[in-house]
Amino acid sequence: MAQTARGRRLMGDINVVPYIDVMLVLLIIFMITAPLLTQGVKVDLPKAGAEALNSPKNPLILSIDRTGNLYLNNGSHPRSPLTADVIEARTAAALKRDPDTPILVHGDASVAYGRVVQAMVILQRAGAKKIGFVTDPLPQPTRRAN
Repeated sequence: MAQTARGRRLMGDINVVPYIDVMLVLLIIFMITAPLLTQGVKVDLPKAGAEALNSPKNPLILSIDRTGNLYLNNGSHPRSPLTADVIEARTAAALKRDPDTPILVHGDASVAYGRVVQAMVILQRAGAKKIGFVTDPLPQPTRRAN
């Protein structure tokens, strides 16, 4: 074995303690910032008993609030209302990049049905083939203990 001038042996192991410290700091940072990354518009979704769809891709979400304003989760300001032309252009660009992008509609329960249909027409003109609706699950009936 190689020895130094003072008689100590050389250590060939890597000290991983600093790497573990850095990993834990990064984990804490991600745990704090992850809830802050969720963006969206406050929408009171209708209740339905449909099963959840699992898609590995991030969906393109068109939100319609109770006043009928349209929002898209694509762009630099997802919480500002958009016009039909802007939504159509952004949706067409997203579908051009990836034609299999899932498209979902978050429609407020109190918005007029006609406004939801207008939003779907905008998405269809942009090239959307399939459009899904987002709902809240039905409340589970409470069971009494006998």
